Amino acid sequence: MPCKLSVITPVRDGSRFMEFCIRNVIDQGCPDAEHIIIDGGSTDGTVELIRRYAGEYPHIRWISERDRGQSDAMNRGIALAKGTIIGILNVDDYYEPGALNEVVHLFRTLPQPSLLVGNCAVWDDDDKLQFVGKPANIGLLRLLMLDIRAFPNNPSAYFYHRSLHDIIGGYDVNEHYGMDIQFLFQAAESARVTYVDRLWGNYRYLTGTKTQRDVASGQNRIRVTGIADFYRKRAPLHYRLLSRAVITLVATCKSCLRLLGG
Repeated sequence: MPCKLSVITPVRDGSRFMEFCIRNVIDQGCPDAEHIIIDGGSTDGTVELIRRYAGEYPHIRWISERDRGQSDAMNRGIALAKGTIIGILNVDDYYEPGALNEVVHLFRTLPQPSLLVGNCAVWDDDDKLQFVGKPANIGLLRLLMLDIRAFPNNPSAYFYHRSLHDIIGGYDVNEHYGMDIQFLFQAAESARVTYVDRLWGNYRYLTGTKTQRDVASGQNRIRVTGIADFYRKRAPLHYRLLSRAVITLVATCKSCLRLLGG
């Protein structure tokens, strides 16, 4: 019996990228994938695009109604999903060619629940490549250390068993910025985490988007630190001690460099 993968796209007023996103999943040529689009009541032509493609491609399922934000939309998509594997694809992000077939193949050998993580290319407003994130160090300890190399840049580069939500619950509907970070800590606690050195996802880091504004304001750093502190408190003692020691050492080294003019 083939694995089934459910790609979930939350969107509201995303007509700029909606057609590209839909075509990107279609062009994967993955017979085991469905595309669930959860629209939050768009008024910019997004719904018309979805309706047109859904009428032609049966792997597309969708709803359009007001929701409580991105986390709520993702939870609604998961509730509708028929797949054993979940992928989250934001409307302005996209997959590398062949990514979904490769992911489905790899999941056949992974125990439940698993989180499978690949690489992610990050692009700017001018479609210029900024860097490729390779989170080879992903794991609970590295996340608790706030090791930037351990964090996937975007959900387009990771996939997981739907059964993981039976353990950790859904995305926090009261969290509108850090839901991805919360999920990664929960997954590292409860799932088998596997990294593959393959480019799967593409993330458009665009000026004026929610994430860009959050990072520019400095709130993102504060939020991530607070989330890490929460999960550190319930981590095994040696994880708590080691992660704290590393963070203190890094902060001390930065302070010394500033004093030395470095």
